[in-house]
Amino acid sequence: MIDIPVLQTDRLTLRAPSETDFPALAAFYASDRSQFVGGPQTAEQTWRTLASELGHWALKGYGRWAVEISKTGDFIGLIGLWNPEGWPEEELGWDLMNGFEGNGYATEAAVAARRYAYEVLGWPTLMSLIRFPNTRSIALAERMGAAYERDFTHERHGHMGVWRHPAPGAPA
Repeated sequence: MIDIPVLQTDRLTLRAPSETDFPALAAFYASDRSQFVGGPQTAEQTWRTLASELGHWALKGYGRWAVEISKTGDFIGLIGLWNPEGWPEEELGWDLMNGFEGNGYATEAAVAARRYAYEVLGWPTLMSLIRFPNTRSIALAERMGAAYERDFTHERHGHMGVWRHPAPGAPA
């Protein structure tokens, strides 16, 4: 078993991804909203995506959490720390499921994940890798105090930008 910590915010629970998250993930990755994060893709490909989320925890000791609304148990996204082969460095990334945008959930969960990276893992820096022209993700990164740093080209995802997050202890 992989020991994945549970994080709590005012409204959200960040927990281990689970196969119960698959239906919402499959719907998200089948939609055009997934175009900036590797989609659209088939249900079979999405199952492998879910497996890679858990595998990342097993291989790296950190990863992205499944995020749910604490009061309802609704699964609303995958948010957390990511650095697979081909990434330039550790990333704070987010995928919010269809219908949950515009409520501040992504920001709330991403702030908790960043705090974990800095306070628990002791990381000195963190970036978000955002595929152009994902304006909603860019806006989220900038709300969190991240600033555009440079371009990056990924062999599968193409032209992306690196947004640098404020260092631990710096004002966001």
